[in-house]
Parts: sequence; structure tokens; C-alpha cells
Amino acid sequence: MTTETEATLTASHTRPAAVVPSTADPRPARKSAGHVIVDSLLAHGVERTYVVPGESFLDVLDGLHHSKIETIVCRHEGGAAYMAEADGKMQQRPGVAMVTRGPGAANAHVGLHTAWQDSTPMLLFVGLIPFAHRDREAFQEFDIKAWFDTGAKRVMVLDHPERASEIVAEAMFAAMSGRPGPVVVGLPEDIIRQQIDPAVHPVIPVAAGGMSSTDATALQAALGESRKPLFVTGGNDWTQEAADQLTGWLERHHIPAAAEWRTQGTVSFDSPSYVGPIGYGRPRPTYDLLEETDLLVFVGTVPGDVITDGFLCRQDWNKKNFLVTVDPSLRGRSGPVSRQILAKPDAFVRDLAGIDLPVKDEWKAWTARMRGEQERFAALPPAEPTAGQARMDTLMANLVPRLPEDSMVTFGAGEHTNWAHRYFPTRRYASMISARNGSMGYSVPSAIAASLADPRRRVVTIAGDGEFLMNGQELATAAQYGATPLVIVMDNQEYGTIRTHQERHYPARVSGTQLKNPDFGLMAKAFGGFGITVTEDRDVPAALDAALAAIDEDGVFALIHLIVEQRVKAY
Repeated sequence: MTTETEATLTASHTRPAAVVPSTADPRPARKSAGHVIVDSLLAHGVERTYVVPGESFLDVLDGLHHSKIETIVCRHEGGAAYMAEADGKMQQRPGVAMVTRGPGAANAHVGLHTAWQDSTPMLLFVGLIPFAHRDREAFQEFDIKAWFDTGAKRVMVLDHPERASEIVAEAMFAAMSGRPGPVVVGLPEDIIRQQIDPAVHPVIPVAAGGMSSTDATALQAALGESRKPLFVTGGNDWTQEAADQLTGWLERHHIPAAAEWRTQGTVSFDSPSYVGPIGYGRPRPTYDLLEETDLLVFVGTVPGDVITDGFLCRQDWNKKNFLVTVDPSLRGRSGPVSRQILAKPDAFVRDLAGIDLPVKDEWKAWTARMRGEQERFAALPPAEPTAGQARMDTLMANLVPRLPEDSMVTFGAGEHTNWAHRYFPTRRYASMISARNGSMGYSVPSAIAASLADPRRRVVTIAGDGEFLMNGQELATAAQYGATPLVIVMDNQEYGTIRTHQERHYPARVSGTQLKNPDFGLMAKAFGGFGITVTEDRDVPAALDAALAAIDEDGVFALIHLIVEQRVKAY
């Protein structure tokens, strides 16, 4: 039996175990600046990025390889930029596009201009030449600030790799704060490869503003004095909760609301308070509203060029206009300003809910009259096909009753868009995504972005024949990533809007507006989707049945090529 003393002696003479030095470093492993950029985008809630790859930002592409962010490879930088811009319209954060230097940046500029004029939060990352090659006329070199400074909220260049995450946070903040808009970030290819501390910069909170007590008192007094008040909703800075809350408040008070051009859906198409869109080609009763109303309240937008019909309507300085926007500069505004309320739509609506007013019979009559005009305007044409050439009226009459409640429509620019303005039932915020700067080529890319954002939703895009060929190749992107929009191409063999202006100013002298088109139905099939070309009106319902079946049963995008008569308009 071993005693305690013996055990102690034995232990004291035992050779101690060798001490192995720790190889663990308490500091996290370093990463390249390009990988940290990807980590930072993920921390800001970015779900996908739209790219046309370039050797100038390979390290960022490498960071995306193992990231949860989905990389959507596009066929043209203009398509990628449009997709990112549409993504920014639908989400509560900027859409993100990535392109390469020189030619790539030039091609993406169209999406940047759309984001600028439409007040859309968007980030455009541009790969640049190596830092050491700058100002030597290097391959594809260009001056990123000279190109983009006048069309972006900020232009930033990552010249110090350790600032990679900080610049992402600053760019996100700049895109969302105040009046939203695009931000450009330049990435020199040698800088983004350098190893840095991988810490991610925190998200910078964005101020939403709100109504002060004096704002609320002034608005309540103006409404109390008004016999014919009108709200106008617009912009891309809403949430569905705020849209629902505003709709409920308007309906309780029997106050009407119109929608800024191409932003329908904030107040539902079905709401008794919704009285139609205001913008180019608008129905006459809505146009007259701007002069007839004695109090205009713009929420999320301002009375700019399009709303005021070229700075002509609502210019009397004695008129009452309340402008609700968090942009203190009121950029793009024309006409009188009775009061500006510095608030994003959600903050304003939150505070508006506290204002309760006695409902006037005049408000009821005023709203009911304008709502009646809107209902007559939006009433569907007969669904029964007519003899002769295919008609957009027949297609819309057969499509609209089959749309789910949350369907959305996208389009670019042209007279074909008026069928959506008139008939498409926009029942929630961001159910109409379009280019309010009048940019063509937006329809297909925006529909792809919308379908990827919510694959369960019915997404319809209406494209003109001239517009479709500007970015129709992105149907290859739709096929690659499983986007399933319904694409309607209205083919009238001309640039219709320009022809209309031409007929007005140069009658009987058609020049530079006529088109000869391919078979777009065959194009759709070649890209891997469903395609059908329709020339006779009697074939429209069956073509629609087949297209919707292809989407729902086969899981592919579908395209209806509708060849219509020239000079036939929605209104």
C-alpha cells in the first residue's frame, strides 16, 4: 500500500510533461479587402448582386464564391444596372450592381441615371485599373469622379484597403439617407487584393424625420379649411405597413389620393380613395385635379416636371402645397411651397395617424366624383376577341381577371405602358416598377429582378417592340436563374411615342421611327422559355392560357409577341 508521503515523493520525481506552445492567434485571420466588401454587403442585408464580370474586380467575385449573396450574372451592364435599380425600388435597402472599368462603367450609366431621377437607393461597384497605373492612360482607364459626380449622390474610391468595410457602410448610408439615390464605389484591382483586418463596420442608422407638433398643427388647420384636399403619393421610400396605414386614414376621412406617374399601388387600385395616376398621358380628369384642388399634400415626392406637365400646372403661388419629403433641398420641385415636412413616408404616416378630423360632406362628394371617374377609366374592355388584328385591349381584358391579388407589373418607356397605367390592378406598394426617367430597355431586366426577389409572385412586364430589343437578351439571365415573368411584347413596328410627337409637330412626315422586327416568340424559345407570336385577335385568349400554363406548370418564363396595328392607343 502506498502512503501519501510516498505518493508525493513519486509525484515530485516524475518528469513534468513538455509544455507545447499555443499556436492559436487571438486575432481573427486576415482577409482581402475584396472579401471584406462582400462580408459587409451581407451584413447590410444584401441578398443578391447583379454583375457583368471583369478582371478588375476578380477578388470581389472570389469573395462572392462562398457567400450567401446570390450572384446574378447578366448579359449587359445596362441590364445589370436596371436589375439593381429595380431591386432598390422593391427592398428597404439599395440594389447592388458590379461592373468593370471603362466600357463596363459606360454601359451601366443608364441604370445610374434612372436611379438618380427616380430617387432609388442603389450601389454601383466599378472595378478600376491598379492604383499604380493611374493617370498613365492605362487600358480602359477613365476618371470615375468626372464621369459620375453629377449623376450620383456620392462617388467613392477605395484607395486604402483597410477602409473597405467603412466605405461600404458609408455608401449604403449615402444611398438611403435623405432623398434616396445611387452611389458609385470604385475598386482598384490591386487595392482589393490586399490583406486587412476582417472586422465589419456597423450599419449606420438612417434618420427618418417626422412631423413636429407645429407641422401637425399646420397640416390639421390646412385640412380643416380645405374643401377639396388631395394627397399625391410617390417615390420608392415606403413600406407596406405605411401604405396600408395611409390608405386606412384616407378612407376614414373620405380624402382622395392620386399616384405619381408610374408608382401606382401605394394606395390600392381598389381603394375608394384612389383616384388614378398623375403623369404623362394621364386621363384628363386626373390632370384637372391639380388645378381644382385647394390643398395638395405630396408624400414621398414633389411636384416636378412630369407631374406639373412641364412646369406649367399648379404654378400659382397662392395655391396651397404641403410637401412631405426628407430632402431639405426639395430637388426637382416647382410651384408653391406652403410648408415642407421633413419626413420619410413611414414617419409621416405614423404621425398622421394621430390627426383625426371631422369628415365633411364636401370631401365625400369630391372623393366620390373623382373615384367614379377612375373606375370608369379603369373598367376593362370586352374580353371577347374581335375580327382582325390582335389587340392589347383583348389581352388585358383576359389577363386582369386571372391575376392574383399581389401581382405586379414592370415596364420601361413608350405608349405600350399606358395599358398598364389604365388597367393593371396595383393593390400594394411596389406593385408597379418602372423607369420614371423615361428610359427604354427597362422592362425585361426589372421583371427578372422582381421575379427573383419573390418567385411566388405573378410578375408581368409589358414591353414595346423597340424597347424589348434594347435588353431582351437578359431573357438568357431569366432562364439561367429560374425567373418566370410573363413578358408581353406589343409590336406596332415603330417607336410609338416619338411617332406621336412627330405627328403633332411634323404631320405626315414620318421619319426615323419605323421598325422591322424579328419573331420575338421564336427568340423566347431560343433563350429557353415559352414563346408565341399572335397576329389575330381571336388567338389572344388561347395564347394567354398557354403562356400562363408554361409559367405555372413548366417553371419557365413566357413571352407573348402581340403584333398590333399602328396608332392604336390605350387612351
